[in-house]
Amino acid sequence: MLILVGVVVVIGSVMGGYLMAGGHLEVLNQPSEFVVIGGAAIGSVLISTPPRVVSKLLKQTIAVIGTGLTKADFSDLLSMMYQLFRVVQQTGVMALEPHFETPASSAILSKYPKILARHNSLAFLADSIKVIIVGGMAAHDLEALMDEDLHIHHEDEKSAASALAKVADALPGLGIVAAVLGIVITMGYIDGPPAEIGHHVGAALVGTFLGILASYGFAQPLSSSLEQRVTDDGRYEQCIKAGVIAMFKGLPPAIAVEFARRVLPHDVRPSFEETEKLCRASRTDGAAAAAAAA
Repeated sequence: MLILVGVVVVIGSVMGGYLMAGGHLEVLNQPSEFVVIGGAAIGSVLISTPPRVVSKLLKQTIAVIGTGLTKADFSDLLSMMYQLFRVVQQTGVMALEPHFETPASSAILSKYPKILARHNSLAFLADSIKVIIVGGMAAHDLEALMDEDLHIHHEDEKSAASALAKVADALPGLGIVAAVLGIVITMGYIDGPPAEIGHHVGAALVGTFLGILASYGFAQPLSSSLEQRVTDDGRYEQCIKAGVIAMFKGLPPAIAVEFARRVLPHDVRPSFEETEKLCRASRTDGAAAAAAAA
């Protein structure tokens, strides 16, 4: 929502200041400049960016308008991990295998549709648990493996923001291209009346204005927002990693969940008391799931 507010503030401030200085909005209405700059920007994205990154850019741009992950999302994650860790404590890690073979049918996972909808996060958790089930790996090796997985995923998710940042860097140059084309057109009217020449020069300068505004007012801030959202979302997998590693080391479920809780930033981190209540509330469900798995 703040992104939309920011867009309104940028447009309102620029247009408001322009009108206060005696400008006329109709002068800025230059469709040809929009076509040159917008078309060239879109074309440069298609030239420089693989289709999967273009798709990721569109999805992330739509998603960044939303609120992102909230404390409730992380509370659900901690509660789910506590129940899974209770199963391990009571019946062993092998009891988790059916939960991750068909997550939608799991007595634990099926209660958290938002977690099931996060396919990458669920796959990260499932793959890590399956490695533990296979055995033969020390805790520090598992941690290194999970860190490598997180690094690859983080870099892949950041590719959309990087692509947008490159377009943002190119937009002022594309504005100059539009302005030069406008001056070329103006040369054809050089023997015309001053008002007509002034109109064409003004239209050419609008191209430079649009390129700079699109870059510094919209594209670059949006690129930074996408990158920050990727970092924020990465906390979800970091939380999973911390909990799984602690569980693998043999720590009690409540302590393993505490390790997971501590990696979260304060604005989305449930308090110790809130987490304790979550664990207490899910203890019965975890015990029932463990009995069913046994």
